Amino acid sequence: MAVSNNITACLNFLVLLCTIPIAATGVWLASRQGEDCARLARWPVAILGALLLLVALAGFAGAYWNRKGLLACYLFAMAALITLLLALIVFAFAVAHGSGGYPVLGRAYEDYRLEGYSGWLRGYVTDDPRRWEGIRSCIAASDTCRKLAMDSTFIAPEQFYQSHLSPIQSGCCKPPTVCGYAYVSPTVWTSPANPAADPDCAAWSNEPAQLCYGCGSCRAGVLGGLREQWRKANVALLVATVALIFVYVIGCSAFRNAQTEDLFRRYKWGNI
Repeated sequence: MAVSNNITACLNFLVLLCTIPIAATGVWLASRQGEDCARLARWPVAILGALLLLVALAGFAGAYWNRKGLLACYLFAMAALITLLLALIVFAFAVAHGSGGYPVLGRAYEDYRLEGYSGWLRGYVTDDPRRWEGIRSCIAASDTCRKLAMDSTFIAPEQFYQSHLSPIQSGCCKPPTVCGYAYVSPTVWTSPANPAADPDCAAWSNEPAQLCYGCGSCRAGVLGGLREQWRKANVALLVATVALIFVYVIGCSAFRNAQTEDLFRRYKWGNI
């Protein structure tokens, strides 16, 4: 039983390592969302990772020193946190399932529309005007479009058309392709051939402070950036969760060992 609990203590040490990528994923999401000016679920993953770390420490101590009470608390708390983590992953997968990006003929980048995203995500940028105004002002003040405008590699229109733009660059820094604007530079376009093809066609402006920040495509681009981040984060969270579930099962075995040893000790001392 001592060997079994030592092995369990080692496995619970591994759970400490499993919580590191979860907390790191939360910090990465928060930092990336700060750069993209959208703060959707900014810190929950990091907080959940920190809680898992504390619980894992309790599990390690309980398994190593064979403390039945500590192991019981560990198992209860770990079950609750794993359930929350699974719920977060399922929610994130459901929310990030739809995509507002669609391919454009002759372009390496995609254009973006709000219609492709889940209703919950669309509501994030449409239900609260003050929230969107803050995101819009943040993007306008950032270097996202300014760096694109200063990119010296775009000498000919074809070079720009074959570039791989980020969702925000495509949605906010240029007009929708369907409008038929003529390319002058990455952030300067003239003479739309189909000005009535999309409401965003009339919203476009060559003014650096305006561009397409008021377009629906810009909102869709913001959601596209969030979707890419969460899809990457979900992979790390899913792998870490599978490992946590495995260690949790081993923790249950350690708890049963602790109970058995306690009963054996009582029986032994009761018969001396």
